[in-house]
Amino acid sequence: MRRTVILAVVAALGAGLLAGCAEDGEETAGSSGGNGGGKGRTTLTVGVFGAFGLKEAGLYDEYMKLNKHIEIKQTSIERNENYYPQLLTHLGMGSGLADIQAVEVNNIAEITATQADKLVDLGSTEGVSKDAFLPWKWAQATSRDGKTVGLGTDIGPQGICYRKDLFAEAGLPTDREAVGRLWAGDWGKYLAAGRQFKAEAPKGTAFADSASGIMAAVTGSSAKRFYDENGEVVYKTSPAVKEAWDIAAAFATEGLTGRLQQFTPAWDQGYANGTFATVSCPAWMLGYIQDKSGAAGKGKWDVAPAPKPSNWGGSFLVVPKAGGNTTEAAKLAAWLTAPEQQAKLFEKRGSFPSAKAAYSLPAVSGATHDYFGGAPIGEIFSRAAEGIPVTIVGPKDLVIAQNLADIGMLQVDQKGRSSEEGWKAAVKAIDNALDQ
Repeated sequence: MRRTVILAVVAALGAGLLAGCAEDGEETAGSSGGNGGGKGRTTLTVGVFGAFGLKEAGLYDEYMKLNKHIEIKQTSIERNENYYPQLLTHLGMGSGLADIQAVEVNNIAEITATQADKLVDLGSTEGVSKDAFLPWKWAQATSRDGKTVGLGTDIGPQGICYRKDLFAEAGLPTDREAVGRLWAGDWGKYLAAGRQFKAEAPKGTAFADSASGIMAAVTGSSAKRFYDENGEVVYKTSPAVKEAWDIAAAFATEGLTGRLQQFTPAWDQGYANGTFATVSCPAWMLGYIQDKSGAAGKGKWDVAPAPKPSNWGGSFLVVPKAGGNTTEAAKLAAWLTAPEQQAKLFEKRGSFPSAKAAYSLPAVSGATHDYFGGAPIGEIFSRAAEGIPVTIVGPKDLVIAQNLADIGMLQVDQKGRSSEEGWKAAVKAIDNALDQ
């Protein structure tokens, strides 16, 4: 579940869990480009999942105006869980690939570790500057031998979105700076604020939407979560995972959540009915909240900084060596991910830049959101992005995270299982998935 449009248009949702629909009339698989553009033009294909945003933001059209010899065609597969296995298959075969392929953040570690020899080193492409990107984003697509095979398109720095009206009824502050101070620096303080809210909560409301969402936000603020620096699976003994699990389980067992599963109809209805007061929200989620809360929620929602900088979501562009136009494809990938283009993508589609050099551009630095009370979202999410640690991402991060959430924590939150029972169920499922 990853990206939405700030101005109420839902785009591709990632953390790899939910993607938007493929565009009507587009193919569902990529193919290497070649000189098929006619009139001496070179056709470049870009393979993506969901409504990725590059085409929708007009970036392809702009590039073609600047480069008359280039024609860009996009192919899209609706969901990443269908797109990614096909990408691995085509990389293995060395055929059936687009000139540029998108890779979701939860898959980039596996791509970098196992497919780097089949991808162009974009770090040495003309116009690409390592210093323009956030260090942790650059590191995610850099192999151990120093090849940078992916350029980041966007990230998901998180804040806490909250209902000012429900906070006021529960006797909590509503000013975003005061709200941020309630839990600054400590996810445990966020739990304490939930307990405060519950004491005077409006009837039929909960402090947070879901325990699993909280767990994901807490783990997203740690450098070492599921894997260690040697590539070993360490989630069972990870202090970060234990902290996230314990805090989320406390939310669940103390009745501080709406007992909802994110990105389900019931969760959407919770927004519409105003049944929970807070949700951990990446920049891309603001448009989703606006869409589901509707006109009645305008001015009631606001955004405060999260207790600690945390990331949820983001993607990369890679260039397969098997393509027929790797030089032109690398130039296009570099241009699409340059700070100026990332700022345009944020302005038009809500995808927050992974290029830190974009944060000083007016489209980002001066960005506010009317629906959220004029919140200075550019400033809030830029600060969060710059504070996110260089997280170790493993090849099966998504498998581990999904089972911790959907097999483990969901049972605690919705079925009344104990924290210990939920943990054991999650570990069993993960061990089976990883064949341990």
